[in-house]
Amino acid sequence: MSTQPPPQDPPTNGSSLHRSRTVRVLLWAAGSVSLALGLIGVVVPGLPTTPFILLAAACYAKASPRLHGWLVNHRWMGPMVRDWETHRSLTRRTKTVAQVSMVLMVGLSAWGFRNQPVVLGVLLLAAVIGVVVVARIPTREANQS
Repeated sequence: MSTQPPPQDPPTNGSSLHRSRTVRVLLWAAGSVSLALGLIGVVVPGLPTTPFILLAAACYAKASPRLHGWLVNHRWMGPMVRDWETHRSLTRRTKTVAQVSMVLMVGLSAWGFRNQPVVLGVLLLAAVIGVVVVARIPTREANQS
């Protein structure tokens, strides 16, 4: 038996469909590429999932209410998107898990590239950027969920 919450309407955060059809098509394309990268990031170490899924949601919010609603109500991605759209922040625990998992996965990847200094340098730079980006996201108390 599923314990999944019932589908919800997307939070109203002031976003609306973009007026220009061309811009909507470009936003749809960017959202679709971002969603694909986020899904690939589930299995590829070092490629983040959450930022790409959230970017897809933002693009879809302006391009396609149907796709945005699908993403918001998705079984696995929906809670993350709804939480972000509601609070625009992360809990301390979420930030810690994200940063520790990034460091661990990059550490494992770095070991594999230890004999390729250019690739290793790019990998480590990307890791530093990722950790800093997560650190800059506003933090909220866990009980504000």
